[in-house]
Amino acid sequence: MRSHILFPRLIVISACLFFSANLIAQSSEADSPKTTSTVYANGGAKLQSEAVALPSAEEGRPRTVTAASVVVKRAVAPVINLSSTFDKSLLTAIQSHVGAEYHFNRTGPEEFDCSGLVWRAFQDVGVNFQRGPARSYWATFAAPPKDEQFKFGTLVFFSNLSHVGIVVDDKGFYHSARHGGVMYSPFNDYWLSRVDGFRRVPIEELQSLPGMKKTTAVKSITAAEQNNQR
Repeated sequence: MRSHILFPRLIVISACLFFSANLIAQSSEADSPKTTSTVYANGGAKLQSEAVALPSAEEGRPRTVTAASVVVKRAVAPVINLSSTFDKSLLTAIQSHVGAEYHFNRTGPEEFDCSGLVWRAFQDVGVNFQRGPARSYWATFAAPPKDEQFKFGTLVFFSNLSHVGIVVDDKGFYHSARHGGVMYSPFNDYWLSRVDGFRRVPIEELQSLPGMKKTTAVKSITAAEQNNQR
């Protein structure tokens, strides 16, 4: 009699345990990532997870593309040895204006034309002469001996006296160019083919006495100056 009662109960309990085990297995499978098996030609197998990793914070960050900077190379003035205190002061005065922009009929301090730079550089070291176009300097100052043409401080003239610069040595000169402003340029084929000649500023005759006021710039500039600079 007891066996007839226990047997159905055992069947019910077994069925409950079976369904419980099934539910637990399904729940575990849902929580774990699915994997796939890749079989290689050599018979080896590799399990790969199908779960897709979320992008990291670095990957999700917007990318900024910076354009490559363009470096414009300019001729660099050579280091020269100047024994004269005056020449050292003049070189310092010229170099203090390097980088200033070109502007017709300006004598600085931020903008210069070619003759304005020459006038300002000598004014800075106490040498006074009439401000004018390049052509007027050519007419006023005497030509130097041939061995002093490329001596520091000599004025060099170009393109039918429409442009003027200050010689550093036989390798280059300073000037204010229409394209580039105040800069050092080498005596390359372009400039040498346009040289008209040289003039020396008479330093001893024009240096200011202590307390003497500097001359003011003359506003009238000839049309030849307006067509200068490269």
